[in-house]
Amino acid sequence: MRLITFVPPDGQPRAGALLGEAVIDLAAAAPLVVEEAEGLRWDMLSLLQADQEAVSIETAADIVSAVAQMLGAESDLAGLAQDLDAQGYAEPDFDGSLSIGGAAMLYPLAQVRLLAPLPRPASLRVYASFEEHAIAAASLRGGSLPAAWYRAPAFAFANHGAITGPDAPVIAPMAESLDYGLGLACVIGRAARDLTPGEAPAVIAGYALLNTWCARDREELEHALGLGPTKSRDFATSIGPWLVTPDELELYTDDEGRMSLTLAARLNGVERSRATAATQYYPFAELIAHASRDVTLYPGDVIGSGPVSGGTLLEQTRGFGPWLEVGDTVDLEATGLGTLSSWIE
Repeated sequence: MRLITFVPPDGQPRAGALLGEAVIDLAAAAPLVVEEAEGLRWDMLSLLQADQEAVSIETAADIVSAVAQMLGAESDLAGLAQDLDAQGYAEPDFDGSLSIGGAAMLYPLAQVRLLAPLPRPASLRVYASFEEHAIAAASLRGGSLPAAWYRAPAFAFANHGAITGPDAPVIAPMAESLDYGLGLACVIGRAARDLTPGEAPAVIAGYALLNTWCARDREELEHALGLGPTKSRDFATSIGPWLVTPDELELYTDDEGRMSLTLAARLNGVERSRATAATQYYPFAELIAHASRDVTLYPGDVIGSGPVSGGTLLEQTRGFGPWLEVGDTVDLEATGLGTLSSWIE
């Protein structure tokens, strides 16, 4: 299942799910499977927290199934209309929309605006989990990867209040060397503490593409001070375009949780990075186990992988640039996860 946060043509942001190229408004379609649906909150964090008995990712899956069955009842619009009329539902418009109780519950994807699937995560940790990237970054700083890197994964907190989504601008920071970071993120779906790597996959609600933008000149100063990355990533992190539940990626996942997903980054339409997530030294199960040590993780917490091998301009240009400029467009793409597009303003 692919979960989204979207803005319909005439409404406020809400949670939805993709069905092919159509967007299901979960709130509007909830009466198909929920008896008392009125007044429930249907945003992504509510789905993850499942504090309302009827609002959860499991319920979202039931709604998607119900809508799919409804649309599959007849292959032609006239037949579909008759089938829905018998059930008390409104006839679908010719643009593909479908309504129930006067509320549209199905939109063409092209008619809505997607936000980050989780516009305001509870927290955001970005790890350095890809060995080849870590080695390259250390080498460009004139050193080598310390032995401590192999003892346990390490992360830095990023600004969970500066999240941008797909097809959205990123405001350029006051820096001279702006870079992208091609990586992955997983979203926590259940509260948990002191997990083992074997227990960790059970708390993953889904995965998404992650762009860890970085001001490299600020980062260089932070490393010189033995800090960071902190302010160098404070201005923006992009997530999206949707949250893909783990069951959709089982085909690509090995016994240790590594996913053989191909990732690529394009700058102004020209490919600059290509790698596979299968080389992740610390898989997400180990990252989550580390993050949960002595700490409770909550639904809506985001764990980032950090850049894949070659997933930055820092590596592509050996630290000399050229860097991103105002007007540039960056597209990140991954198997099964869609495309996360951003431009620099």
